[in-house]
Amino acid sequence: MPRLLALAALAIGLALLLRRRRRRSAQVAEPVESTLADELRERLAESRAAEDAAAEEEPAAAPESELDERRRDVHEAARRSIDELG
Repeated sequence: MPRLLALAALAIGLALLLRRRRRRSAQVAEPVESTLADELRERLAESRAAEDAAAEEEPAAAPESELDERRRDVHEAARRSIDELG
């Protein structure tokens, strides 16, 4: 009989403990999620605004003729280096 009472007390104690943990996690989880979500939304909006500002401030791209000239120079230098090695 004492074993049965001890087992019943243990079961009741575990049930109460689990119930308390569930209530605490449910109460804490709701406000944290909303504040974290709001914080992330603010960060996202700030980063998008920064990207837009950076896109407006970017200088115009170099003309194609300058890029072609630069490519030719780089290729010629690479060919010279290869010829020196071989």
